[in-house]
Amino acid sequence: MTHPTHSAVNVSKVGYVGFETPDLDRLVDYYTNVLDFVLVEKSADQAYLTTTFDHHSVVLERAETKRARSFVGYQIEEDLDSAERRLRDSGYEVRRRSDIAPSTPDVLIVAEPMSGTPLHLYDAQSGTGATGYTPLRPTKLGHVAAFTPDLKRQQSFYQDLLGFKWSDTVADFFVFLRCNTDHHAANFMASTKYSGMHHVAYETRDLDHLQSLLDHLASRDTRLEWGPGRHGPGHNVFTYHRDPDGNNIELFTQLDQMADEALGYFEPRPWHQDFPQRPKTWEADIAAINSWGGPIVPQQLDH
Repeated sequence: MTHPTHSAVNVSKVGYVGFETPDLDRLVDYYTNVLDFVLVEKSADQAYLTTTFDHHSVVLERAETKRARSFVGYQIEEDLDSAERRLRDSGYEVRRRSDIAPSTPDVLIVAEPMSGTPLHLYDAQSGTGATGYTPLRPTKLGHVAAFTPDLKRQQSFYQDLLGFKWSDTVADFFVFLRCNTDHHAANFMASTKYSGMHHVAYETRDLDHLQSLLDHLASRDTRLEWGPGRHGPGHNVFTYHRDPDGNNIELFTQLDQMADEALGYFEPRPWHQDFPQRPKTWEADIAAINSWGGPIVPQQLDH
């Protein structure tokens, strides 16, 4: 289906991600006792957890089988009526619901073209989440990564319809897209072998915070599968582990920032390869995967 060109919706941040799980209590325990999230609300079949003052960053729903990235919520900086008109004018089916969550009484839902994953577009969450910060809790949901069978179409959907900007590409199979100053809020890997979520990432304040959280993971018998290392695109220091359902979870810090879109380069950092560091296409080599070297990415994180 070909969609006419209209001005994009103004997405400003990734707000939350949904997971379906056959063991709701086990995943709630992981998020509260391993990652130190705040449990805001819980029923027999659903739980809302947060790492910020927003009502929720993660939604867990009971289901017969596990499914990560069952939906993703993006905050937009505009009137929902206007956004709904532009989505419909672009040829997309849009649903509007007032019962998604107690903190978001007005939500637009549009499906990703390839995966059908529901995207929730909302103008704000109520500030009924966490108060203050703890030494362990991640600062925010950083980004959500997924596999896609058609990378060009996926990139076009996010840029042309949702207003994301291109940050980097690795070869012809991995693209990084931003919707604010962060290097990426969404990234997608081309694959005909895998589908669904690639990983979900939570930000830590700095290296000390990351170390403290990793030590806490170790005390809870949660082991790393990859890292620490430093990615090329985005230059974030990364670690990956598995949640109890087997989903890939990244904890990171030091992500590149595009503070001034007019300048077109990321804020200078000593570890950059280029000066200035502008969006580019990286070669698919170890420097792009992990500039510190070390083991190649595990098979379950590959495409």
